[in-house]
Amino acid sequence: MKNHVKEIREAQLMSKAELARKAGLSPVTIDRIENGAECRMSTMRKIILALGMKLTDRNRVFPENDK
Repeated sequence: MKNHVKEIREAQLMSKAELARKAGLSPVTIDRIENGAECRMSTMRKIILALGMKLTDRNRVFPENDK
């Protein structure tokens, strides 16, 4: 699943470890998601909020995949 977590995190000069801490997730989980692994809606929500974004910005971080 293509997402923009890494690009947004790097634009904010945030490390994977810092994002993981703010989101309450492990750095390994952040790494997997940045590399395109699927994740639960609750995990997406934690990442969006940890990036300082609103839940309405979900499509900027996790774009809908056209089926």
